[in-house]
Formats: sequence, C-alpha cells, structure tokens
Amino acid sequence: MSAAGRFTLGFSPCPNDTFIFYAMVHGLLSMEGCRLSVELHDVETLNRMAAEEILDVTKLSVFAWLKHQSAYRLIDSGAALGYGCGPLVVARPGADPRRLSRWRFALPGQDTTAHLLFRLWSPADHEKIYVPYDRIFALLAQGQVDGGVIIHENRFTYEQLGLERVVDLGAWWETQTGLPIPLGVIAAHKRVPSVHRTALETTIRDSIHYAHKFPHAPLAYMRAHAQEMNAEVLQKHVATYVNDFSLTLGAKGREAIHCLASMARQKGVLT
Repeated sequence: MSAAGRFTLGFSPCPNDTFIFYAMVHGLLSMEGCRLSVELHDVETLNRMAAEEILDVTKLSVFAWLKHQSAYRLIDSGAALGYGCGPLVVARPGADPRRLSRWRFALPGQDTTAHLLFRLWSPADHEKIYVPYDRIFALLAQGQVDGGVIIHENRFTYEQLGLERVVDLGAWWETQTGLPIPLGVIAAHKRVPSVHRTALETTIRDSIHYAHKFPHAPLAYMRAHAQEMNAEVLQKHVATYVNDFSLTLGAKGREAIHCLASMARQKGVLT
C-alpha cells in the first residue's frame, strides 16, 4: 500500500467483474477511509501480477491463488463460482474427437482455472498455446489450433460462429464432485491490514447489491470493457457468474476450492 488506506485493486474487463465493482470504482459507496487505484487486465495478466505480488487486492484464477496463497488472503466476496458456468472445450465442425490426444489447443492462460480443469479432464501431453481469451476464436477460424478452451462471454456466442462443443468442463466437474466450480476469487495481499480486508468484503457485497438494485447503471461501464456488446449476452453473463457465491463463498464454496486443490495434487498438477 502506497499510503495509509490507499491500495491498488485489479480485476478483469469481463462483465461480471465490471458489474460487481461498478459502484465501488465510481465512488457510489463509502469505503471507510480506503482509496482505490484501479487496474483492469485480462485474467492471466492478473495471475502473473499476483505471482510478482504487484497488486494489493486482485481478482485471480483459483488455480493461481492456490499457487500464491502464502502471499494472498482470500476475500469472502466477489468470487466467480457456481453451477453451469464452467469453461467449454470447443472445436471446428467435423473435428474427430478420437484424435483428441493429437490436437493442438488454445487456452486462456497457463495459470487459469480453465487450464487446470482441462488438465484434470485430459491428462494427455497436448500441444498448447496460451493466448488472451478473446483471441481463441480467431485461432480456431484460422486453423492454427484444433480446439480451444473458452471462458467468459465466449461461452454464450461460440455456436453463432459455427463451433461445436466437445465438453463442458464445468458439467464434467459437477459430475465428478457434485460441487460448484470455483473459477476465480478476490484476494488481498498479506500486507493489507485485516481491518481493510474486512471493509473490502463488506464493500464488495454492497457494490453487488447496488448493481442488482440498479441493473442499468453499470451497463455503459460493462460495455466499455466487454468483448461482447449485446445487452442480452451481457445479462446472461452476469446471471451466470454473479450469484450467491459472489456475495459469500460460504462453506460450500470453500469446500469446492479445497476439492479442486486436492484433485490437482492427486494428479500431480499442483505440488
């Protein structure tokens, strides 16, 4: 923290995050003496910044948090976690799934939960490239990859581009565990005093409540940063990723994170 009560906050430009943080970053809520310096980055950039301990408070993938939890403490609100919201593996029409072990895949980042789920689902030694999530459709269209793991609003638009779903990794996870899929969380660096972590948890909840009460208020902010401009898609995105687990992880949410960590260790993906 650069000064008492001032801290950096990083989150993604995806609609669920801009919806959640709209009221906070626009000064519509009391921050109890805290001042924000806000940065928006794609999730893998946020994951890398967490590895370097750059931001005071940040959104990051659960996979990344599991790697860096010695430095970052979970914030109980603001998470992306739930049912029916997992990453999708997609491919061009006619792709032969029997040759899947030989496919080249595009993924939205090495430390994303999407990558971790993909590795748990298919432990084969696939050739992979890591790109920002919004480039995966283009790589598929150009034939540079055989399959892609898509996240965020792309899961609502892939069929419009003629792509086919190979597997829903969230549904696969739910079948394996019966738990919600833990995708992303908010975490505060250990240098942030506990009193500020507590204030942040409360303020993030208040910000979510504000956005739900005035759902049209965040729309321009969401559109300014989203890859998809269609209001219906944005609303579907928010309905899918902003839920009761966003207000509080609760026992079930923390169980899901623990289960994901256990599976990753059993498979040798996480030490």
